[in-house]
Amino acid sequence: MSNDPINRNPPPGNRQLLILLGLFLGFIVAVLWLLNLLVNGLIGMIPPSVEQKLGAVIVPVYEKQAKPSPTQDTLNQLLDRLEQELPPEQQKARDYQVLYLPESTVNAMALPGDAIVIYQGLLQQAESENELMMVLAHELGHFAHRDHLRGLGRVLVVRVALAYFIGDVGALQSVASAAVETIARSQYSQSQEKEADEFGLMLLDDTYGHVAGATDFFERMNEKTGANFAFLSTHPSPKKRVEELERLIQKQGYEIGTRSPLPKTLK
Repeated sequence: MSNDPINRNPPPGNRQLLILLGLFLGFIVAVLWLLNLLVNGLIGMIPPSVEQKLGAVIVPVYEKQAKPSPTQDTLNQLLDRLEQELPPEQQKARDYQVLYLPESTVNAMALPGDAIVIYQGLLQQAESENELMMVLAHELGHFAHRDHLRGLGRVLVVRVALAYFIGDVGALQSVASAAVETIARSQYSQSQEKEADEFGLMLLDDTYGHVAGATDFFERMNEKTGANFAFLSTHPSPKKRVEELERLIQKQGYEIGTRSPLPKTLK
């Protein structure tokens, strides 16, 4: 008769380990899904007036870098033309503006507070009014879907919402300070960029009656290497963008008309 003690707690088998791992991963996915639902719900509850209070602290940081100029005036005139074609709900309680930054960075971004930043480096890449309007319309698409708020990150969005419901203006300003750095490195998901492109195409067609130039900027970006293209690091592959835009153009039956030259003040 063996004197070896009986092991009443044998180690779990491979199958049990896999089941436990699956349950753990399922729990993590469920938590992330619920957190995403919570953030999306909070974003939908943040009114434009609160967003503009947030922008009142964020936008001046970029206004200091932008200098009033004929170039900035012309960009705002182009934006005004697009605004006239926006759905009424996108115009209500909004005051969109373009801030032109004389820096070599090739990028554009939407800020809380209805501001669109256009860098000189991006403008220098544009060869027609239409492709520049597509960039502006794309950024308006981010406003329409409130992607610029989602770009702040889950933690900051929750803090903005709490500051709003509690009525803590000081907390809102604290969030804004943290948001400036977050915005500079924020990225949108592929689905967000696709929706903004689709919105941009619709706005371009409503403005011109055609979508000529819609893919030009992205096609040119696909050929560029070695420059300060922040646009390439914060946006999906230009090649994929062009393919998706061409598919959308065919699907919606948009016409391809004649491109308009850039206004003289933008050359």
